[in-house]
Amino acid sequence: MAVLPITPAPFFGNKNQAFWRLQAIGWGGALLLRAMSSIAGGQQWSFLVFVAIEAVTGFSISLILAVIYRQLINRRPLVTWGVTALVLPLAVMLYAFIDAWVFSLGQNDGDTSFTRLLIGVFYLNATLLGAWSALYYMINFYVQVEEQNDQMLQLENQATSAQLAMLRYQLNPHFLFNTLNSISTLVLLKQTEPANAMLTRLSSFLRYTLANEPTGRVTVAQEVETLKLYLDIERMRFEERLRTRFEIDEAAMPGLLPSLLLQPLVENAIKYAVSPQEAGAEITVTAQLIGPALRITVSDTGPGLQSGAADNRLAGVTFDGGEQVSTGVGLANTRDRLAQAYGEEHRFEIVDPPEGGFCVLIEIPFEKREAPPPIAGAGAPQLAVAAS
Repeated sequence: MAVLPITPAPFFGNKNQAFWRLQAIGWGGALLLRAMSSIAGGQQWSFLVFVAIEAVTGFSISLILAVIYRQLINRRPLVTWGVTALVLPLAVMLYAFIDAWVFSLGQNDGDTSFTRLLIGVFYLNATLLGAWSALYYMINFYVQVEEQNDQMLQLENQATSAQLAMLRYQLNPHFLFNTLNSISTLVLLKQTEPANAMLTRLSSFLRYTLANEPTGRVTVAQEVETLKLYLDIERMRFEERLRTRFEIDEAAMPGLLPSLLLQPLVENAIKYAVSPQEAGAEITVTAQLIGPALRITVSDTGPGLQSGAADNRLAGVTFDGGEQVSTGVGLANTRDRLAQAYGEEHRFEIVDPPEGGFCVLIEIPFEKREAPPPIAGAGAPQLAVAAS
């Protein structure tokens, strides 16, 4: 049997509804407490009628105060507290006058004067309305602070999403710049078939990237497929010089990571390991689970940090004859995207392996995309299809 997901709603999610609930609970509790004390004091049961009238009167006066306080709460403190200090005593006096008059109607002996009744109920009514006013301001100030915090969080999330989108949008122009240069070279050399094949692969790669949101996340399996599309394009340029190896654990396949996170790292490896070496290099991409973390490494067998271009590689910048030809979005771009997406809950390290080469290590929290809730009655047809 399918269980419907129940999402608890915040108590102050609907402020109007929360106000009436608190009103009913507060004045209902005051009525119950006054009734119990009257019965314990030996009053007649008929006296409860006057207690009920007292509670209804307080309830009604508090509604009038709520209208006034609602206009005051966002004013300057001097106006808010000054007007409150004037309105509250008047409300208490009105409440005490009505209570004293009602109780005087119920007296049979007439021994207690109206003035004594007025003074007797004044302190109780002042306590009730004073406490009600304090709670009204406290709760509304709390709700305002919570709303401001929610707005701040929303603005921060929007800023983070905009930053992630900006970083992601840097990748496609950067990648297109290099790929179109390669296609242009093939056309100049009149190698039309390789140029056409590269254009076809480029089209497939761009179709995939456009289908994903710039701030979205994909599984490790999807990211690996994207890398293979990209490497198919680059392999048209470098042929046997570009050798790749993927070591992806089965358990790491469903793990989520920012889309196109690894492409600039692989491009960096091609640029500084494969391109400058006549024999090329091998690029290895690994993914595995280390406790609650997803660890991904991108390594190559190039010259590593021992070469003269090490500083350029770390900055993601390429020079040709002293002129910059790269936009410099490689490692720095990946580091910034991880910081925006995970804050302090990530690890990004550049490793200089003892055997040589270059390695980038990434660790992020392992997360999987939540499966959609099962639909009641859908199990039987699915089993039938599987069986057929």
